[in-house]
Amino acid sequence: MFQNAAIIGVGQSAYTRRPEPGQTALTFMRDAVVAALKDAEVDASDIQGMAVASFSMAPDAAVDLAWKLGLSLRWLVQDTNGGSSAVSMLGHALRTVESGYATPILLIGGDATGLAGYAKVAANFNTVTQKHLAPLGHGGPNGVYALVAARQMKKYGLEKSDYGHIAVSQRKWAAGNPNAVYRTPMTMEEYLAAPMVADPLSRYDCVPVIAGAQAIVVGRSEQAPKSRPPVRVRAIRHSFNHDHQQGDGLQTGISAFADELWRMAGVQPADIDLASIYDDYPTMVLAQINDLRLIPGNDIAKFCRTVIANRTLPINTWGGMLSAGQPGGHAGGMNGISEAVLQLQGRADARQVKDAELAVVTGYGMTMYRYGGTAGAAILVRGS
Repeated sequence: MFQNAAIIGVGQSAYTRRPEPGQTALTFMRDAVVAALKDAEVDASDIQGMAVASFSMAPDAAVDLAWKLGLSLRWLVQDTNGGSSAVSMLGHALRTVESGYATPILLIGGDATGLAGYAKVAANFNTVTQKHLAPLGHGGPNGVYALVAARQMKKYGLEKSDYGHIAVSQRKWAAGNPNAVYRTPMTMEEYLAAPMVADPLSRYDCVPVIAGAQAIVVGRSEQAPKSRPPVRVRAIRHSFNHDHQQGDGLQTGISAFADELWRMAGVQPADIDLASIYDDYPTMVLAQINDLRLIPGNDIAKFCRTVIANRTLPINTWGGMLSAGQPGGHAGGMNGISEAVLQLQGRADARQVKDAELAVVTGYGMTMYRYGGTAGAAILVRGS
C-alpha cells in the first residue's frame, strides 16, 4: 500500500449526448476540475502536478490546458492509453506523491467529439485501422467486438440474455445517479428487442458516446478534507500489449498481473465489496471480471445468471458507461475510480453499497487491431 499518497477529491462535469454551442472538451474539463478542487478543499494555486487524457483536446496539448486552467506546475503528463488512461495516470500520480516530488496532483479526462468526431477518431485510430480496417467499412469498434462477443458466447456457452443481465443491472444502478444520461429502467424484454448493430451486439451492448469530463485529486493523506477519510490504493498494476494481438481477445492484459495484484494488496477476490469494471461492451466486462479471478471456475454463464442478475456483487454502481455514457475512453475510465471513491467514503447517496470498504477498479482500451492492447487495475480501500 502507498503510505503517503491517497485520493483526496473527485469531480465531474455535466454529461450530455448533445453539447450546446460553446461547450467543448475544454469547458467540460474546466467544470470537472472546479468540482474536484472544491471536493478536495484545495486551491488551484496548490496544484503542483497534472495528468490529462483526451481524444478531442488537439491541437492543444497538456501544457496548453495547464495554461488555460491557470496552473503553474512542476510535473506534467499526457496519457494516450484510452480506457486504461485513468488507471495509468493514477499510478503515475501515486508514485510521484509518494516520492515527495509533487503534491497534490490533478488528473483530468474528458472529451466532446460528437458523433461525427467520434467516427473520425474511430476511422483513424492508428495506422492499422487506417490501412486495414477502415477500407473494409468496418464501422468502428462495434464490428471488432462483435467478433469477440461471438467467440465468448461459443466458448463459455453464453446466451444473448446473459449480456442483458449486465445492461439491465447497470441501468438499475443508474437510477440512483443524477449524472447518468440514461436512468429509465430497462427490462430484459426491451434489451432483447433492441435493434441489432453488429451481430450479436445490439443497441444496449454498445456504449453511448457523450460529452463530459472527470477529474481526480491525488495528494498526501493528511491533505484530505478532515470530514472524510482519504481513499488509499493497496495495489495497482498495468499491462501493455500483453499478447501481441495473437490471442482470441477473451483475455485482457489483466490476466497477466491479476495474481500479483491480489498478492500485493493482501486481500482475495472474495473480499471485494464492489467493482468498477470498464464497460465499453458487456463482453469486455465479463472478460475483465474473469481475468480478475472473480468468477469461480470460469463459469461465466452461471455468474451472469446469479451474481449479476441478482446484484450479489455490486458492479458499476454509477450505471457504468452503458447507462451513464462514455465521454471518451479517458474520462470513462475515471468514472469507475471516482465512483469507487464515493462508495468507500459513504457518499454515493441512493446507490450506496452498505459498509463498503474495499473496491477493485479496472481500465481497458486502445483497440490496436483485433481488441484492446492496454489494461490496468487497482485495489482501493477506505483509509484512515
